[in-house]
Amino acid sequence: MALPESMRQIGIAEHGGPDVMRIEYASLPAPRADEVLIEVAYAGVNRPDCIQRAGNYPPPPDASPILGLEVAGRVVACGAEVRDVAIGDDVCALTPGGGYAEYCTAPAAWCLPIPGGLSLEEAASLPENFFTVWNNVFDRAHLRSGEWFLVHGGTSGIGLCAIQLAKAFGATVITTAGTPEKTKFCLDIGADHAIDYRQQDFADEVKRITNKRGVDVILDMVGGDYVERNLKCLAVEGRLSQIAFLKGSRVECDLRFMMLKRLTLTGSTLRASPSSRKAAIARELREKVWPLLAEGKIRTVIDTTYDLDDAPKAHALMESSKHIGKIMLRVDK
Repeated sequence: MALPESMRQIGIAEHGGPDVMRIEYASLPAPRADEVLIEVAYAGVNRPDCIQRAGNYPPPPDASPILGLEVAGRVVACGAEVRDVAIGDDVCALTPGGGYAEYCTAPAAWCLPIPGGLSLEEAASLPENFFTVWNNVFDRAHLRSGEWFLVHGGTSGIGLCAIQLAKAFGATVITTAGTPEKTKFCLDIGADHAIDYRQQDFADEVKRITNKRGVDVILDMVGGDYVERNLKCLAVEGRLSQIAFLKGSRVECDLRFMMLKRLTLTGSTLRASPSSRKAAIARELREKVWPLLAEGKIRTVIDTTYDLDDAPKAHALMESSKHIGKIMLRVDK
């Protein structure tokens, strides 16, 4: 199959708001020895994309400067060392960057097959959230069946993924969201309890719901004043896993809770994790989670899909926090 000499991609004239993004033309990226080249059908929009666009989340030195951390599409070229993925395969992939383009490279070890019954659009919405939740909730915080789990931002892509995976593996799930519509959606998709954080103090509600016991694991992307309140919510031997700081990373809190309850505080950023770690997560997802997607036991939720040209609208919606679930870009018309 002959490939074009150039492709459309989203460029950034300068760091700033959504309107700094524009369509530009560039040469196709060349896959390294362990990479594949994907003709992108859909790309997911994620909060880190918005932070990078604003100038506060620079890509790793060896990564594409183009936005986009997850895609789905067809493999059209393979590096010399690639063995388990072939030209013509439909895949979804975590990427180090470059997803907002007609062609994108990704390590073959970060690629996954399209779960049975899912479209390319649905598959493109999976990698960033599922890699993040699996790594931080199950690998790092060791959530186990029978435990209590709290996730903030329940109707975000991360939140909806975390609710469903925690339930699927036997946890009792509490979540927070900002409107009655959103709390209802969380309950409908599987949360046992949903707290409207605008109307209720989530720490008080967790205390009430758990009869003062607290929760075993918290997944938080808010930070700021949530940190100390999270520590209050944790049970003895509880684990807090931090994946972002939407309300700021510099906090003042009483760490006596950590000592008195023998708490563990952990966290990670997926993009900066070693390539081998992401390859291991991909293997775990393929074995333990992809069958649940194929059987319909868990699902992805897509709020809105925009054409690539409308990437500024996608970012504006993301930053408004009015969406429920994933925001996607349709790249291949």
